Amino acid sequence: MALTQPAGAPQAYKRRIIVVGLGSIGRRHARLLNARGDLAVELCEPESANLELSYTEVGRLPAYDAYDEALRTRPEMVVIATPHDLHCEQTVQALEQGIHVLCEKPMSDRLRDARAMLAAGERARQQSGAVLSVGFMLHFHPLLARLKQIVEDGTLGTILQVHYSVGSYITLVNSRSRYQTTLEGALLLDYAHQPDFIHWLLGEKPCGVTMTAVQGGQFEHTSMPNVLALTCDYARPLLTTVSLNYAQMPQRSACEVIGDRGWALAEVEKQTLRIGLRADSSEREERIPVERDDLYRVEHEAFLDAVAGRREPSSPASEAIVSMEIADAALRSWRERRRVEM
Repeated sequence: MALTQPAGAPQAYKRRIIVVGLGSIGRRHARLLNARGDLAVELCEPESANLELSYTEVGRLPAYDAYDEALRTRPEMVVIATPHDLHCEQTVQALEQGIHVLCEKPMSDRLRDARAMLAAGERARQQSGAVLSVGFMLHFHPLLARLKQIVEDGTLGTILQVHYSVGSYITLVNSRSRYQTTLEGALLLDYAHQPDFIHWLLGEKPCGVTMTAVQGGQFEHTSMPNVLALTCDYARPLLTTVSLNYAQMPQRSACEVIGDRGWALAEVEKQTLRIGLRADSSEREERIPVERDDLYRVEHEAFLDAVAGRREPSSPASEAIVSMEIADAALRSWRERRRVEM
């Protein structure tokens, strides 16, 4: 049932959007969407503690404790920020009712569910025009967008290697549901951003995937595994690697790209891009400041533009599913201790 209902005099029509799931990411979506002023933002969350925390950040917006009840009110859009295993069912349910969906990454915890979401998105686009976009907000990161620009303009020549590393114990600290303790491979699924970003950066799909991983260390919070190394090989001379851990604090993330003409290193926390060129052995540094909230603001604008038909979705399911294919192959590689072909 609805926990709270809109009150007060009738107001000018605003497009309705319901944020579903009020963990740290869901609360951020709700806060930033509500701050726009041009949307009627509502909330959906079964846990009263999460809902009360959201009220302290965004005010007492209309709220529902059941997803079915929220959809029956016929919102125009939903943001899905629930645990990974709920993404498929909730996304498909909304799309089948002609409701536009911005679903947080990863698409799901299982590849077959991600494929079901992709199929539902294609049907909905044809039947009702409903949009499905996946929340890979790194596409809007100005530092990483600059890195993509110098890859595409040939500054680094032919790309031979990409390495993306992330260490983020704070993610476990901030997790409200602690699903990482029970969901095998949660570390890789939580950071589906990195395989997705490499695919977005290069526009190439790997041929094979190899992953090794361990669980170790003395921590209050952990996952299985909590340290992993993922390697992708390609049809041409190219290797990409992703190193992830739920150990480092403060958080650290960086992406390095190496070509036959030069290299570039994007250090996210330092907000710097270092570029080295082989021809003259020169090195320079660019500082590209960014506020985390701004990434979501731009992502929201892109989603709303797609809903209005002004542009294509920034991260359509047809592209986002590549990260799920990589994750599925990587987890099989870890379990079976072998390279898995894509």
